[in-house]
Amino acid sequence: MPTRPALRRCALVVLTVLTLTGCLAPRHQATAPTSAASSGTTDPALARFYDQVLEWTTCGEEQCADATVPLDWSDPEGDTIEIALRRIPASGGSPVGSLLVNPGGPGRSAIDSMSFFRQVVSRDVLAAYDLVAFDPRGVQHSAPVTCVDPAQLDALTAWVPDFSTDAGIAEAAARNGELGRACLERTGDLLGHVDTQSAARDMDVLRAALGDEALTYLGFSYGTELGATYAALFPERAGRLVLDGALDPTLDSGQVAAGQAAGFENALRAYVADCQTGAQCPLDGDVDAGLAAVSTLFDRVRANPLPTTSGRELTVSLAFSGVAAALYSQASWPVLTQAIGAAVDRGDGTALLQLADSYYGRNPDGTYSSNQNEAFSAITCLDDRPSADPAQMRADAEAIAQVAPTVGEFFSYGGASCAQWPVPAVPALESYAAPGAAPIVVVGTTNDPATPYAWAEQLAGQLSSGVLLTYEGEGHTAYGRSNRCVKDAVDTFLLTGEAPADGTRC
Repeated sequence: MPTRPALRRCALVVLTVLTLTGCLAPRHQATAPTSAASSGTTDPALARFYDQVLEWTTCGEEQCADATVPLDWSDPEGDTIEIALRRIPASGGSPVGSLLVNPGGPGRSAIDSMSFFRQVVSRDVLAAYDLVAFDPRGVQHSAPVTCVDPAQLDALTAWVPDFSTDAGIAEAAARNGELGRACLERTGDLLGHVDTQSAARDMDVLRAALGDEALTYLGFSYGTELGATYAALFPERAGRLVLDGALDPTLDSGQVAAGQAAGFENALRAYVADCQTGAQCPLDGDVDAGLAAVSTLFDRVRANPLPTTSGRELTVSLAFSGVAAALYSQASWPVLTQAIGAAVDRGDGTALLQLADSYYGRNPDGTYSSNQNEAFSAITCLDDRPSADPAQMRADAEAIAQVAPTVGEFFSYGGASCAQWPVPAVPALESYAAPGAAPIVVVGTTNDPATPYAWAEQLAGQLSSGVLLTYEGEGHTAYGRSNRCVKDAVDTFLLTGEAPADGTRC
C-alpha cells in the first residue's frame, strides 16, 4: 500500500473489515506443550512463554485468546506484551493442527480479516485445520502502535511533499520525524520492538502454545516476509509454509521501491489496455496515450486539487492512492474507470477519494478502522533504514522514472520517511536460506503490481527448500482469487505435505 513519500505497503486492499463482537464465556483451553520438541526451547527464561496455556473465550462464531511474549526478545525476563489471536475451529471436528494466517501490510489486522480468510481458504483446509489469525506486535489488537488522531492522519495522507529542492526534502524528513516522535510519545518503548524478526519469534511461541510441533502458515504479501523470517530463525520447526505474493526480504527499500514502481506501471498499462476496449473509457487513443492522460490528470490535480462531495479535497497524493488501490485486483478496474472518468470529465474527485479512503482504512465518519498506517511506518522504519542522502535519492528517482514514467514519482525519496525516526533500525538477518526446512511453497503472480513476480522467483531461489508456483495473470496474490490450478496445488500441500513440482505454472 503506497504512502507518501515512500511506498512499501504490500497489503491486500480488498479485505472486508469486520466489526468485532465482544468476547464472552465459556472458556476453552489449548493443549499445553508436552515435550521440549513441541515447545522448542530449553532456555529457562523462555519457558514461561513457550509453556503457557491459552485461555480461549467465545467471540461470536469464533474463539479468541491472548498469548504473552517478551516486549524485548533480548530481555525475556523484562516487560511483556499480549498477542491477540482469533480462532475458527476445524469444521471436521478433529483438527490436524493450527493454520496461522497473515494478510500482509505490514500493519494489516489478521483478526479483522477473518471474513477474508473464510472466503479464500478452501473448505477442505478449514475442515482439517483450526484457522488461527493473530495480529503481530504493534498491530491493531496486539499492543498497537499509536501516533496521531484521525484529523492528523488525514493531513498526512493528503500531504504533497516537494522533493525538487534540498529544503523540500529536509521538510519531508522533519515531518516524518515529527510523526515518529508522536509514535514514541504515545506508544513508549514498544516502538523499538515491532520489527519483523521479533514478530517471527512471537510466532514460535504461538506455535508452541497451540500445541503444534511445526508451524503451518499461510502468509500473503508482507506476510511472506514474516513467514520467510520465521523459516530463517526456526528452520527445524518450519512445517507447511505457503508464501503468496512474495517479497524478497534481502532487498533494501530502494530496490523495493523500484520494483513496485515498475509493477504498478505495468499494472496500470494493463488496466489502460483493458479500459480502451470498452465504450465508456475516458482514456482515448492507444495505451501510451492513455498513460499520458493519467499523467496529465496527476499534473492537473497537483496544481489544483479536485473538489469532492465530502468537502475534502483530492490531492495528487490521494489521487494516486486511489488509482493504486484499484490496481490490486482486476475486479476493481471498472470502478477505477468510473473514478477516472468523473475526475477527467467533470473535475469531480469523489470516487478517487473513496478509493483512497478504502486504501487507508478511513471510515465515512472520519475515523480509521485500524492503526494500519501508523503500524506500517513503525515496522518498516525498524526493518530497513534507506539512504536519506539527497543526491542518492535523486539518482534513485531518475532510475525509477525510467521504468515507471507515469507513477515513478510516488515511489521516490523514501529515505525521507525514516531519516529522523526516533528508534534505531534492527540489523538484518544474514541469510534466509533456512537450511533443513521442509518444502516452502512460494506463489507468484506474473503481473502482480505490489510484489513483482521476480521477487517470488528470487525468494524461492534463496530458500534452500523453496518451491515456486506461478499464476499467469493480473492482480496481487493468487490463492483464493485466481484459478483451480493454484487452489488445488496449495490445498494438496497444506493437507498432505506434497508440494507442487518446482516451476509449476497455472
